Amino acid sequence: MTDQGAREQNAERLLLVTGPSGSGRSTVLKALEDAGFEAIDNMPSSLVPRLVRAKLERPLALGLDTRNRDFSVDSLLMLVNALADERHVSFDLLYLDCSEDALIRRFSETRRRHPLRPSLPPSEGVALELRLLAALRTRADILIDTSTLGPHDLRAEIMRLFGPQDGSAMGVQVESFSYKRGIPRGVDFVFDCRFLNNPHWQPELRKLDGRDAAVADFVASDPRHDPFFQHVHALVESLLPEFASQGKPLVTIALGCTGGQHRSVAMAEKLANALARGPWRVSKRHREIERVTGVDGPVSDRMGT
Repeated sequence: MTDQGAREQNAERLLLVTGPSGSGRSTVLKALEDAGFEAIDNMPSSLVPRLVRAKLERPLALGLDTRNRDFSVDSLLMLVNALADERHVSFDLLYLDCSEDALIRRFSETRRRHPLRPSLPPSEGVALELRLLAALRTRADILIDTSTLGPHDLRAEIMRLFGPQDGSAMGVQVESFSYKRGIPRGVDFVFDCRFLNNPHWQPELRKLDGRDAAVADFVASDPRHDPFFQHVHALVESLLPEFASQGKPLVTIALGCTGGQHRSVAMAEKLANALARGPWRVSKRHREIERVTGVDGPVSDRMGT
């Protein structure tokens, strides 16, 4: 075995998480905790070497950003280089990238002040922070662009990258979406439901969604529905064991229609219920319904077996 290989085999896992304010660091650290990491946010960078010298009992994720009291790009780059040279540590710098427009929009929507320029418009602080962090972005080992990712999508990406590989039941997320707003990022399967009869054109069904029995029955009455569902269900069920055998922590299945309210929702509900009868940890999400209602519930609602 090479020296590098021996190092990787015996190393303890350390992940340094940084990025501009509003890029999703809190969401990432919470997801990493669920993935088995010990997560600490806003630790002074001067204390990190002392912490790393101690034996890590489990994988460690540290959140560092410009709000830290002793933050400076130069000192953080020196820290990153030092950690990369530690022989007993498997180290990665995870940078959460985000476009300037998306960051400004997030600050405006939440009416938060930017920590670097609290007395000025958020755009001033965002532009300054992106300039400060440019060198860290270049140095990153793992870069995730969160510009178009909501909390659910970001969590799924983190679980995909860092989720447990211990043979526990694999997670399966079934979600509905609107093609008008684009296909969700990072999904494993995409199925198009737009060919099915559309409840939107039924006045009594238009204001309902696919979770309502009347809508689900209307969608199921299309003679093309049953063959389509059977093919989708059989394909997914045949491939899930193969994903699980490769240690994949989460598989995401997306079903889309025009508005993401009726056909895709009804199909996602039916598929999730069918898959939940197997060994998988099944959750479901309806992206457009969440967007309209403002609901941001847990991604891992356990379904009945």
